[in-house]
Amino acid sequence: MAKEALVSFAVERIGDMLIQEASFFKGVRGQVDRLHKDLRAMQCFLEEADKKQEEDSRVRNWVSEIREAVYDAEDIIDMFILNAQSLRTHSFPERAFKKLTNRYKVGKKVEAIQLGLQDISNRREALGIKNIGEGMSTSPYKLVNQLIGRDQRRRVISLVGMGGIGKTTLAKKVYNHTQVMECFPDYRAWAYVSQDCRPRDVYMKIIKQICSSTKEQVEMAEKLQEHELGDFLHGHLKDNRYLIVLDDVWSPADWSCLAKKSSNDPDCLGSVFPDGGKGSRILLTTRYKEVASHADAFLDIDVESYLPDLKELGEKMVDKCNGLPLAIVLLGGLLSKNMSHIEWKKVHDNMSAYLAKEGQIAGVMTMLNLSYIDLPSYLKPCFLHLSLFPEDYVISTRKLLLLWISEGFVLQQDRQSMKDTAEIYLNELINRNLIQVVRTSVNARVMECRVHDFIQELAIEKAKEHNFIGTNIVVDPHLFPFSSPSLFSSKSRRQSIYSDFERYASIEHYSTPYLRSLLYFNLGGICRISQLDFITKCFKVLRVQDLEGLGIENVPSIIGELIHLRYLGLRHTGLKMLPLSIGNLRNLQTLDINNLKRVPDVIWKIKNMRYLYIEEQEEDDPLKIDTVQNLQILSGITFNQWIRNNSSKLTCLEKLKIEGRCELVEEVEFSNSIAKLHSSLKSL
Repeated sequence: MAKEALVSFAVERIGDMLIQEASFFKGVRGQVDRLHKDLRAMQCFLEEADKKQEEDSRVRNWVSEIREAVYDAEDIIDMFILNAQSLRTHSFPERAFKKLTNRYKVGKKVEAIQLGLQDISNRREALGIKNIGEGMSTSPYKLVNQLIGRDQRRRVISLVGMGGIGKTTLAKKVYNHTQVMECFPDYRAWAYVSQDCRPRDVYMKIIKQICSSTKEQVEMAEKLQEHELGDFLHGHLKDNRYLIVLDDVWSPADWSCLAKKSSNDPDCLGSVFPDGGKGSRILLTTRYKEVASHADAFLDIDVESYLPDLKELGEKMVDKCNGLPLAIVLLGGLLSKNMSHIEWKKVHDNMSAYLAKEGQIAGVMTMLNLSYIDLPSYLKPCFLHLSLFPEDYVISTRKLLLLWISEGFVLQQDRQSMKDTAEIYLNELINRNLIQVVRTSVNARVMECRVHDFIQELAIEKAKEHNFIGTNIVVDPHLFPFSSPSLFSSKSRRQSIYSDFERYASIEHYSTPYLRSLLYFNLGGICRISQLDFITKCFKVLRVQDLEGLGIENVPSIIGELIHLRYLGLRHTGLKMLPLSIGNLRNLQTLDINNLKRVPDVIWKIKNMRYLYIEEQEEDDPLKIDTVQNLQILSGITFNQWIRNNSSKLTCLEKLKIEGRCELVEEVEFSNSIAKLHSSLKSL
């Protein structure tokens, strides 16, 4: 479903641009709106098509045509906005004439895309592709019926089974089932408990999800003690019908700790999860039957009883791995996400087909391909993005997550930051054994990771197949001699350069005008570049530019023309100054740079900035940032700069790192500024 996901992200982005850049679309708004609706209509058929494309090249080509149409639409709209922006400096007569010309041109291009989409749609039925709404997928009706049944008492239903067998998968299916959502329209919440059970964290997760909790109520709740928080949640639930999922409860003591609380309020004694006679339900997933019986003797479901005996089938699949460690590891990651006999049998049969080839490498690549096919649609672009990194490269997860966000791969979740969501995506890929952990922090968060050679090979193969990347460029005349721009496809969206950037800069790049991401990796030695003008001139719709480790003398002022840029990485480049035009990058979300002499006081103009890293400034000049109300991470601001801002305006700030010395006279002022911060701050 990589193509489906990539198309979905692009279509959503077109919709976002229609809202955010409304002023630019006067005169062509109706046409672009209709194009957006046509593209959304095509999305309905992509999931069904994705299931067929592995075995049918005609369907694969059909899906590729949709992807190319979406890319074309995105390119047209990005260039239209860029041209409209550039006209603002022209005289009125010239501006008026060029506006009409641009609108006419974009209108014709949109018409051409719509005609192409009509042709693509006409061929759909001949390929046997149905709307995903025309079929019904199977669902665990027994469990659904237990949740929506007529029993008005509050009941705790437990899913019991060994780790990795599919308890959470089953719970998610019923949690998102249409009938369940209709039965519990307002008070539904999901909380992950784990072995390190922390009741306060669990209560806050629930409070943030139940829809009647206002922002003010959530902020008030965050100030409460644990038992007070339990009382607060009890009061919120007692008169309502609710469904709470507690995923991965490890012991009866953990359940008791979550469900019971001490309270001096006589009206609030007993369970945090009250029985109001409304038909409320609590769904637990646990490895231990003791937890289930302790929680509620009424019903516990052994997940293994949902499954036929899979032992024999599993043993057959392990045998097919021929003792290859990587193949076995990948098989484990693949099967742990699928709990039905049908799914296991499908994996078994696919293995048999692929393993008709001889050789050990074929066996490993078989498991890799199956692991990729099994990825949910939202993870496939993240996996393909790994193709941009060099072989055996140790990847900073901080950078990786921010790149995924800037690329648009991370879906916005209610009351959850995009960085937290991206971290969930990363952990899912790790759990599927597609990413290896290199280093963790003291609180067990992944700090660095890498990708196995074979997995990297698959990522590159699939990324090229989907036109996700161009050629990854090792610009070394001894290893990879070339001078021709024919290496680059005009449809290439992403490129990465290894080592010799000066040689890359000397090549003509007019064949890739719609490049969206440019990453540089210094694999050893000193590499410097005197001019970066070619990037702005050749890649006008660039969104991601990361040049970490490249020696850069200066950044040209025309960088301010890259109005679509979302990520700018200039760490360890030796740069001392940034041009004032950096303030024109109104879509910039991440700026990552260090060791500047001074940060230009224009950051306040960049309203979409979320992640600002400016560590180790040499000078302590004033820096206004309190207008950047979307800011979530601020790292490297000095004490003097910080106390001159109104911190109460930074309502989204989650992480703050302040550098420099705090003088005694400033301590009270600093303390007051921290006190003004909203409760969103998680790390100081």
